[in-house]
Amino acid sequence: MYGWAMHHPRSTSRPTGGLHLAWELLSAIGVTPADSRLRHAVLLGQRATADLVDDYEIAAARIRDLLIRYLDTRRPTVDYNSFRTDVAILAGLFWSDLQRHHPGIDTLQLTAEQAAAWRERVRVVVQTDGTQRPRTDVLAIFTKVRTFYLDIQRWAVEDATWAEWAVPSPVRRNDCHGFAKEQRAARSRMHQRIRERLPHLPLLADTAHRLHADAADLLGVARQHTPGDEFEVDGRRYCRLRMKGADRTSVYDRGAGNVYVRDLVSDTDENITIREDERFWAWAAIETLRHTGLRVEELLELTQLAIVSYRLPESNELIPLLQVVPSKNNEERLLLVSPELASVLATIVTRLRGQNDGVVPSIPRYDGYEREVGPPLPHLFQRQRGSRRTVISHGGIRRLINRTLAMTGLRDSHGDPLAYTPHDFRRMFATEAVAGGLPVHIAARLLGHASLDTTQAYVAVFQDDLVRTYRAFLAKRRAIRPAEEYRSPTEEEWAEFQQHFQTRKLELGTCGRPYGTPCQHEHAPLTELTP
Repeated sequence: MYGWAMHHPRSTSRPTGGLHLAWELLSAIGVTPADSRLRHAVLLGQRATADLVDDYEIAAARIRDLLIRYLDTRRPTVDYNSFRTDVAILAGLFWSDLQRHHPGIDTLQLTAEQAAAWRERVRVVVQTDGTQRPRTDVLAIFTKVRTFYLDIQRWAVEDATWAEWAVPSPVRRNDCHGFAKEQRAARSRMHQRIRERLPHLPLLADTAHRLHADAADLLGVARQHTPGDEFEVDGRRYCRLRMKGADRTSVYDRGAGNVYVRDLVSDTDENITIREDERFWAWAAIETLRHTGLRVEELLELTQLAIVSYRLPESNELIPLLQVVPSKNNEERLLLVSPELASVLATIVTRLRGQNDGVVPSIPRYDGYEREVGPPLPHLFQRQRGSRRTVISHGGIRRLINRTLAMTGLRDSHGDPLAYTPHDFRRMFATEAVAGGLPVHIAARLLGHASLDTTQAYVAVFQDDLVRTYRAFLAKRRAIRPAEEYRSPTEEEWAEFQQHFQTRKLELGTCGRPYGTPCQHEHAPLTELTP
């Protein structure tokens, strides 16, 4: 049905409208799978390992079978998105490149010349216009290929069927040197990104709230008027229009309750129902991300069932908690719901109930990373799209955030419009929490990190925070020590210290020459330096 509509478009070059509704009607009478959606039916699920490898047309059957066997062994240990990356590196960037330059090759044991040539080729990316640029992730590729060879060598010790493939790796240990340095450089760039964006977070949050409030006010006033009426909101004049599609049946109407207005100042028409909806979900996403530090997939997996409570045994106080389902590390965790977050979640639930007869609709969600459709659940981040409801996608969240950000007029250090990713909010949450005094091991639990190193890598330290925190440390230390330990030195004591410092410089051989070069004073006895 979907394929027919795509190949027989209407005069507007759009596929026939009503396909999604027709699919749901067929689902209700048992023709198509129960509770299924057309969008989910046409999306690709997880592909078999052999299908993914065959995309790269491996000519040598022995190598193809080996890659499939190896990748099938590794597949249960990684998520589907990471697995596809492994296939792209091993079958694409590695072996497909080798067979293109060495037709007929069917062994993993490469000559020194073949290995060196491949390492040089993979260091650059050839773009569509023929130009080249350095590849930024070359060390990650080297590491993945070296791991492939080392895994086979290790497995061959316990399973003889791997033995014939246990050969030296074309990637030497020295080729992977610099990986830690590259990670530190990437971490520094990430820290600078957070230091650049965190100060603007209050403005972004305020802008999101203001834009939604303005859109809600405009929609509320417009609904009080009939088509053709002119009205004024915040000093700007508008005219309510007839619904699109009322006199043009070829245009598919996206919803019976939509309100259209014309801005009489700019002479532009807009569906302000959709505007208010987009600005509400932009505000909801920004507020939830900045108050929780959730990953974007965790945000989209939130359901009404995730809001739970815990009663403190000491005071019998009821504490609201947010239950985060397992995602990246397959570990469930609980987050304390702050009053600000509670207000946001309550507003979301109230909105969904108000639009759906007092209940939050249960709908399935398509996981773009795992390529799977989940069971129907009362997801919080769901929107009405025409005649159907759907959970917002990862890209949808990013677009909503950056459309709001564009309204702030903020620019980065290069003068370009500032952009945020959903993960930036996670790093900003970690930075604010630790800078505010939260112990880093508690922050790690809140973020769902298995290692403290990961959490520490998220935290961007500002120079003023460094100075302020160290001064506070000194003040605290001085408060518990005798006051005479921190008196100002006398002139004689200061002169003695400077003399000692100069003598020590001579002893270490650092006088008037670059450090590490020979010097006649180096290792000289102090008696020789006494005047």
